[in-house]
Amino acid sequence: MGALFGALLCVAPPVQAQQDGGLSNLGVVQSLILTVAPDALYAQSDFGQRIVREIEADSVEIAAENRRIEAELTAEERELTELRDSLAPADFRARAEAFDEKVQRLRREQDEKARAVGQRSDDARRALLTAAQPILLQLMIESGAVAVLDRRSVLLSVESVDITDEAIQRVNAEFGAGAAILPLRP
Repeated sequence: MGALFGALLCVAPPVQAQQDGGLSNLGVVQSLILTVAPDALYAQSDFGQRIVREIEADSVEIAAENRRIEAELTAEERELTELRDSLAPADFRARAEAFDEKVQRLRREQDEKARAVGQRSDDARRALLTAAQPILLQLMIESGAVAVLDRRSVLLSVESVDITDEAIQRVNAEFGAGAAILPLRP
């Protein structure tokens, strides 16, 4: 039985090499072309997960603020409606216009806050990819590759040329939650 086990050990590496086209060499992919999934790199990295939590917290805060503003505006509109019969038409018109301007201003301010939250996500993705470039370059060098392609733009490839999981591990080891990429919020 020991001889059979030893024989299997001798056969196993060539079988693996045949399965991935000879692309792995001691655990390091050997290929001229590698792929990475940028969305997964962001979403599964400690940094990306931190940013998602921050954005969710910001979104909850904006939603709560929107509800508070809506309640205040509803009360103010009700009050204005009740005053309509007791005010001179010119006074009512002036108050109504001021109220409309206030509503429009608050809407613009809240929309700008929501856009800023969305922009933070886009900025964080770009910052991560910029920070990860030396890691991706090192993976290229180790693999003997000449290019790393976005997996979304590759029609067909063997799974073994995808370095996303290794890139995530190295990004996490290098940057953790990414205070060096984007500062932590207070």
